[in-house]
Amino acid sequence: MKETTLKQIAETLGISITTVSKALKNYPDVSAKTRNAVLELAKNLQYTPNSFAVNLRTKESRTIGLIIPEVVHHFFSNVINGIIAEAEKQGYLVIILQSNESMELEKKQVELLLNKRVDGIIISLSNESNGDEHIKEIMRREIPFVQFDKIAKLIPSSKVIINDQKAAFEATEHLIKKGCKKIAHIRGPVNPQNAIDRFLGYKKALEQNQIPFDSKLVYTCQNVTFEEGKTFAKQILADHPDVDGIFAITDLVAVGVLAHCNEVNVPIPQQIKIIGFSNWFMSQVITPKLSTVDQPSYEMGAKSFELLLEEMNARKDGKPFTPRTVELSTSIIERESSK
Repeated sequence: MKETTLKQIAETLGISITTVSKALKNYPDVSAKTRNAVLELAKNLQYTPNSFAVNLRTKESRTIGLIIPEVVHHFFSNVINGIIAEAEKQGYLVIILQSNESMELEKKQVELLLNKRVDGIIISLSNESNGDEHIKEIMRREIPFVQFDKIAKLIPSSKVIINDQKAAFEATEHLIKKGCKKIAHIRGPVNPQNAIDRFLGYKKALEQNQIPFDSKLVYTCQNVTFEEGKTFAKQILADHPDVDGIFAITDLVAVGVLAHCNEVNVPIPQQIKIIGFSNWFMSQVITPKLSTVDQPSYEMGAKSFELLLEEMNARKDGKPFTPRTVELSTSIIERESSK
């Protein structure tokens, strides 16, 4: 069955294509009788607007690109939900791409989105990326662009972040207030800014509470996994049997720590207190339940789209746009692992 066109509707009713177009858009200079006739015939013929032609005319695709390190991930899945919910309200389709923490794949995905002529791009950088040429290319092409969570600080775009250093400081200080005097930190890879900031927050909390920093108590993840949490927990118990607190870069790693401690019958929180980061669903169902930093992931997604929409609308209207950074609040959720 051929697709119905404006021309067919116009010829059937004996009116101009312009009149049909205006009637479908509810222009006031089209009579109610003509409008109703056009709408009824369009419905009967199952007419749908040619989105490609509309996009050419308006220079809008009504699509945005979203690049994230992982899709099957509690934090990022909540971010996706926040972005999609707000995008749908404004009539935008979201193309979701997963970089798998690979800068090479991220480069290809940016190029794909640019070639698709998306109206804007939202991205959380891969661990290997740090504002490289493919990110700068987005800026050169003046495509509306928002970074969230894992960002390149020097790229002049809008950003949605938390204060990772402050949140990590509070997480470490929470353990100190619970009586911990020798606290290990399982950190993220050396490149992502949020991993750097969480490490600095941990270190600062020790220093401000007169606990000497010991680099031997810092263990570095490569992939930030459950398995790394288990492996490092085993190492910590062997290397530092007097450790009484562990702050992990994410809940996934912290759950790995808890799992190993449970396997070798190390009592939590009596012998070691543990706190994670992000407040994933799993932190509430493991035994003992995991203390964590609550990171507002859904709100981060919604706010990221809001900032992108501001920039898209400004560029569409030919108005200047100044990128801005939105910092969302975090809080400590105390559960059984640190009581």
